[in-house]
Amino acid sequence: MDCNPLFITSLNSGSNGNCYYVGNAREAVLIDAGISCKETEIRMLRLGLSMSKVKAIFISHEHGDHIRGLTVLSKKYQIPVYITPGTLNNSKLNLPAQLVRSFYSQETVQIGSLHITCFPKIHDAAEPHSFMVSCGPVKVGVFTDLGAVCEQLTHHFQQCDAAFLEANYDENLLHNGSYPYYLKRRISGGMGHLSNRQALELFTNFRHINLSHLLLSHLSKDNNKPDLVLSLFNEHAQGTEIIVASRDMETPVFTIGVKPGSSAESAVQTHSGLQVQCF
Repeated sequence: MDCNPLFITSLNSGSNGNCYYVGNAREAVLIDAGISCKETEIRMLRLGLSMSKVKAIFISHEHGDHIRGLTVLSKKYQIPVYITPGTLNNSKLNLPAQLVRSFYSQETVQIGSLHITCFPKIHDAAEPHSFMVSCGPVKVGVFTDLGAVCEQLTHHFQQCDAAFLEANYDENLLHNGSYPYYLKRRISGGMGHLSNRQALELFTNFRHINLSHLLLSHLSKDNNKPDLVLSLFNEHAQGTEIIVASRDMETPVFTIGVKPGSSAESAVQTHSGLQVQCF
């Protein structure tokens, strides 16, 4: 089935809440639900995105900024939640049993014409996972909360047409900042988060020739600056559109997998960078 293109947006990205949308014209999934149900609804409405298209929520790990809005959102819309047993056990979530779906490492889950591949990542959580969402040949990766770059990550990143990639902190800002030593160690010690430099090395060494959009995600409020990381990546963009995902609002909806000038591109109406078609 031809299901191009995919539509993606970050509804919020940061230690105050994470939620990412990936879908086609018929169905969509959310990766994490770390902002309130109300705020999720408001931001999707502003983008012209319909909650009726959301057929599943995938949870990367149990930290509060990834599950804070999950219970209310899932119950209200009766959306199945895909979560590992270890993550569910450590989350203390009160989810109805009929809405819980277990997934396991290296499993690919089919949601309509979307295929979501789940693979383990390095982070200080029970069973943390990253995700690849594909529809036909188009692939979008969601790679945040990464203590280090591993072989699994590079394998999947180099297949992406678009990706959400963590660039959490600038090493100098973290080192010279006010955080206590134990917290600096937790962030940069190999089980916490990815620095701008580490993310840039992954991008420059392993990006696919068709990587059209890179959404830099989960920026630290105190140890990073959007202008700094945007400038750093733009120096090496080579045609990839670089976007900083905000910790305060949604990004525009980006269309992935459509070649410029194609008939499919002309069918997608945009206004001021936002999609006005309701996907």
